[in-house]
Amino acid sequence: MRREEVAVPSDGPAGAAPGLGAGLPFEVAPGSLDAATTARVEALIEEEEGAQHRFRGVLAWIGTAMALAMSLFHLWAAWDIVPTTTLRFVHVGFALAIGFFLFPVSKRFRHRFMAWDAVLIAVSLYVIWYLVSGGDDLQDRVIFPEPMDLVVGWLLVGLVLEVTRRTTGPVMPVVALAFIAYAFLGNHLPAPWTHRGYDSERLIPHLAVGLDGIFGTAVDVSATLIILFTIYGAILQLSGAGKFFVDFSFSIMGGKASSAGRTVVLSSFLLGGPSGSGVATTVTLGTVAWPMMKKVGYKASDAGGLLAAGGLGAIISPPVLGAAAFLISEYLKIGYLDVLRMAIVPTCLYYASLLFMVELDQRRLGAAGKAVEVPSATPARELVRKYGFHFSSLVAIIVFMVLGYSSTLAVLYAMAVAVVLSFLRRDTALVPKKLVEALAIGAIQSVGIAATCACAGIIVGVITLTGLGLKFSDIAIQAANGSILGTALFTGLIVWVIGLAVPVTASYIICAVVAAPALMKLGVPDYAAHMFVFYYAVLSEVSPPTALSPFAAAAITGAGPYSTTLQAWKYTLPAFVLPFVFVTDPEGVGLLLNLTPSMTWLDVAWQILLATLGLAALAAACQGFFRRALNGLERAGFTVAGLLLVFPALLEGVLPWLPAPHWIGMALAAGLLVLQGRGRAAVR
Repeated sequence: MRREEVAVPSDGPAGAAPGLGAGLPFEVAPGSLDAATTARVEALIEEEEGAQHRFRGVLAWIGTAMALAMSLFHLWAAWDIVPTTTLRFVHVGFALAIGFFLFPVSKRFRHRFMAWDAVLIAVSLYVIWYLVSGGDDLQDRVIFPEPMDLVVGWLLVGLVLEVTRRTTGPVMPVVALAFIAYAFLGNHLPAPWTHRGYDSERLIPHLAVGLDGIFGTAVDVSATLIILFTIYGAILQLSGAGKFFVDFSFSIMGGKASSAGRTVVLSSFLLGGPSGSGVATTVTLGTVAWPMMKKVGYKASDAGGLLAAGGLGAIISPPVLGAAAFLISEYLKIGYLDVLRMAIVPTCLYYASLLFMVELDQRRLGAAGKAVEVPSATPARELVRKYGFHFSSLVAIIVFMVLGYSSTLAVLYAMAVAVVLSFLRRDTALVPKKLVEALAIGAIQSVGIAATCACAGIIVGVITLTGLGLKFSDIAIQAANGSILGTALFTGLIVWVIGLAVPVTASYIICAVVAAPALMKLGVPDYAAHMFVFYYAVLSEVSPPTALSPFAAAAITGAGPYSTTLQAWKYTLPAFVLPFVFVTDPEGVGLLLNLTPSMTWLDVAWQILLATLGLAALAAACQGFFRRALNGLERAGFTVAGLLLVFPALLEGVLPWLPAPHWIGMALAAGLLVLQGRGRAAVR
């Protein structure tokens, strides 16, 4: 999985220290995956994020101690006051040291601690010491740096690029190097891309010393919020929350054939919400749900696509969402509770869309009435009686924020609640050994996020220094002839393309300073523009060549990775029309639970109703089935009806004379339902 997300840890190999050699970054049901499938899934994850050492003995204990120190430092920083610069410097320092310790320079040197790793760790510690000890004097001479400042700055840039390459792959560092080259050589480019050109004395302090580059907003959020949530996720999983949510979902849905897809949707929400992890949710569910889905008639690629789509929901599901959601809060200078509020309706509509698709799956498969074996034999009531305290993880953070606590203190107190409640049962109790393991795993899972944020800071630093963001906004608006619809389409395409190459967090960071301003210049509210960028950045989770969730699902089901990715697109496509409503319809912000001066809550309810009906129509079009198989004209009709209901601005731009598109969409959908009713339903 991408290291920007909270992993679902599993028990490590015998002899490994807590937190080290933790095996797969997801939970699997005993006996559900054979060794070959497990190896394929691991290989996919390592190809995306880099291989990780699994040390034993002294090296394992050293690594655990480093990770534990990182967690304890950030827990202390969440409770006490630590200067901003010190917190950001030390956070990156931990990421560098642990990154070089746990991630080899290449797979060839895996499970071996090499001399050059020790050198890189030593250089990292020296660089961070230089920055911390420099204090205000170092910050004051950013414009006129001393020679040693430049040496340390270049060292830091190189270290960040290398640790990012080791933890997330080569794409991000290559992109960052391209931006550095643009900063140096931009004066040789033609308009509108040209700028004055910058030398090392101006660029390097801006990137490596000040708070506008590596140590910018992204690293600040990583140091103050994201790492706390990764620790929280590890605490929940080691206390058994993940297993409980999966077992509860399978038990409550029963063993009917129609329950197979519904179970995936429910369990992906319950498991994804607290973890915020796409691929971990996909694989954890896939190991249990695939045999059940196969029995009721799902093709391997269809099942893999649905599993990946369910995992994708983890990144947009409150209360955790993905790491990028914390950045939205910081960029917009709003509370994280406000971000959660804006995500509620789109998340519900996303899962409603999946449910529509699942219900149509059952009609298409004609499998109603087939009994299947439920993986969890324990009744739902008994599970709730024994482990129902895990439901507190869904609301604890929100409750603390509603009570007035900051996001940082809210997650800190939620951790304390989770630890205390774990002792209600002996098998879930976070005894000291398990608690140390959770703290270590949480820190390790934050390393890749911190590296990504630091590397993205290089890109953002170049953008702000050269003014590229403003240039790009003007270019996007001119390319769309000043049209909000055209600019939104162009912006969505750019975000999607960038997301093909980099993880969700990096994609959002880059596009938040490049693409979002174009929409805001045309009058789109800042929060709507950023939520638009966020949702399209999330698409990278199911978009090749970095479609890790579908690829992992394909490894489990045995389907082709690209056919599975296409099916994942099919399942997610209807819901991802929604972000265009945020930015093209003035009342579309109602889906974010925000009101314009002329709106009421009845308008919000109307928007939600239209979106729900439109998603149902688009689901039918994507599945090619409703009460019976759709012919080409019926499929096109459902597509048009869905777009008229969900995204009327698209057709208003093409057919401006079209009156009342919502009502026309309703009438068209109703007519198609009547036509469908004349045919014999496949399943009654």
